[in-house]
Amino acid sequence: MKVAVAQFEPKDGNKAYNLSVIRTLTAKAKSEGAEVISFHELSVTAYTFIKNLNLQQLTDLAEKVPNGPSTKALINLSAEFNIAILAGLVEIDAGRIYNTYICVTKEGVKTKFRKLHPFISNFMSKGNNYCVFDLLGWKCGILICYDNNIVENVRATTLLGAEIIFAPHVTGCTPSPMPGRGFVDDKYWQNRNVDPISLRREFDGLKGREWLMRWLPARAYDNGVYYAFSNPIGYDGDQLKNGNAMIIDPYGEVLAEIKSFENDVAILDLTKDKIRSSGGWRYKNARRPELYKNIIGAAHDSSTRPVWMKD
Repeated sequence: MKVAVAQFEPKDGNKAYNLSVIRTLTAKAKSEGAEVISFHELSVTAYTFIKNLNLQQLTDLAEKVPNGPSTKALINLSAEFNIAILAGLVEIDAGRIYNTYICVTKEGVKTKFRKLHPFISNFMSKGNNYCVFDLLGWKCGILICYDNNIVENVRATTLLGAEIIFAPHVTGCTPSPMPGRGFVDDKYWQNRNVDPISLRREFDGLKGREWLMRWLPARAYDNGVYYAFSNPIGYDGDQLKNGNAMIIDPYGEVLAEIKSFENDVAILDLTKDKIRSSGGWRYKNARRPELYKNIIGAAHDSSTRPVWMKD
């Protein structure tokens, strides 16, 4: 399966613009042979600005799935270019609002997944189901942004059969107790064309890529799966994001990655032979769940809110 991951700079709440960029990048991915393209979290609407919306504003932004206009637009794009598309939008269903990620083909909606650990708005409800679906002969899973930080979510998704996990994010370049983390100063972005080295240093350092490298390859390695990570580049709301959309193989190796500051795609041809030969595959088969099933399954109070949202 030939997979593309995308990065682009969205416009807050501007679905028409964001869908136009999705169209451009879908066309580019298809021209380079991709069969699937994956966009970032809430790519249809943008993400960070949602923290400032009241309930009515968020409700106005939300749409039904599969009958809403953005879903229909994505299905039409999939049919036009004959490529599977994964993208995120705000869903409303029975009065509840979700951070939702869908996969569409020319036949319609293949699957939808609701973020398990939303925090950007108190008006958003939690999803309560894992997602594994068939696509082009592969078992595919979806985990949105923070969902991937909880190792049990990744293990559960792979135990349900996932061979690749699509991991749409809006992440990086935010404060954290970890030394070296923090926002990226706007001056680096404004000077990116005359001084790209300074911005690349910020994006690839501990604020961005180096932080990702602390844990993202481990999710692929420990579980013996491919990881398709997508992330916006430039401003999402009032925060700069570092892009670095990438595909990681079951050995934890980054085999395709976007290194530009532009709207762009990276493409990789995935092969299944690596999965069963990976350490993660063997380790899953070596598990002894009788030792820890009661520990892992014990009652627990969940707190998702990140440091940068505390105030």
